[in-house]
Amino acid sequence: MANSIPPALKVIGTPGPAGRSSPEGSQVLSKKKLQDLVREIDPNEQLDEDVEEMLLQIADDFIESVVTAACQLARHRKSNTLEVKDVQLHLERQWNMWIPGYGSDEIRPFKKACTTEAHKQRMALIRKTTKK
Repeated sequence: MANSIPPALKVIGTPGPAGRSSPEGSQVLSKKKLQDLVREIDPNEQLDEDVEEMLLQIADDFIESVVTAACQLARHRKSNTLEVKDVQLHLERQWNMWIPGYGSDEIRPFKKACTTEAHKQRMALIRKTTKK
């Protein structure tokens, strides 16, 4: 799928023909940064080497998939330029993530979850039994 991206949208570090990332060492998250992040959360926590490698691989895979999908959105717009709005749209639609401070400064409306009638009845029954 990444091979179908036009050369103008090809991103450094996307998989080549053999499925390997090129150039080597193009990780966004290094072991040092990962360890700093873990220390920020819990200063006493130590990750196993295997866990570190797995988390780094997951981060690389996530970034690769987001960039690939964002490039496809840019291509859909008939553009050779990957813009912030392409990444934002993919993150919002596929991962339900919104990164504040990038792109437009509009306030994102909060979408209230739709509650079903069955849920309302269950909640009414719970309220009724807790009042007794």
